[in-house]
Amino acid sequence: MIKITNLEKFYKTEEVQTLALNKLSFEVKEGEFVAIMGPSGSGKSTLLNILGMLDDSDGGSFLFNGEEVSDYNERKRAHLRKHNIGFVFQSFNLIDELSVFENVELPLIYTGIKLAERKEKVHSVLEKMQIMHRRNHFPQQLSGGQQQRVAVARAVVNNPKIILADEPTGNLDSSTGNEVMDLLCELNEAGTTIVMVTHSEHDARFSHRIIRMLDGQKVTENLNVLV
Repeated sequence: MIKITNLEKFYKTEEVQTLALNKLSFEVKEGEFVAIMGPSGSGKSTLLNILGMLDDSDGGSFLFNGEEVSDYNERKRAHLRKHNIGFVFQSFNLIDELSVFENVELPLIYTGIKLAERKEKVHSVLEKMQIMHRRNHFPQQLSGGQQQRVAVARAVVNNPKIILADEPTGNLDSSTGNEVMDLLCELNEAGTTIVMVTHSEHDARFSHRIIRMLDGQKVTENLNVLV
């Protein structure tokens, strides 16, 4: 599904140039659950932004479902992103002024789904995420775990091919974090590919494979076995 080869990313100021990704190469196959780990500043979030087509690389190749997307303009990237990628963030990124239902509905509006179908899809995913009883509440009326359930519901309502998760349990207690990881595992078992950035060795153990980064490079990669 994803193949990056010699990917590079630079950040420049007037005085210094920082190499965020240094000829990074790896693949993610359809149906995999891959965890990306490394210390702060290792390039994990930069990589996730490029995989999510929210940022450009400065060199190398990025194949998504066999298409070279590294030179796509924003319109093409936005089209691919809307129809293929769901995002789950540490800070939830819910819109406070919108209800749970409206937050989850938003990606469907962006892709032009009609009202009746939107309602059906939102209700279905809220039931699946066990948050239907909160559909008319606003984010600030929810616990952290409930907010992350809503964020996961929003990420999957469009049936994306891949979910990109950036520290999805970072703001949660351990029990609630385990619930979120169980949700991601259930989605993966149903066929959704997941790439997750995490500092948590515990969370990484839920994945099939762990890629460890340092200074913008892949330093180790190993298969994972749940115990």
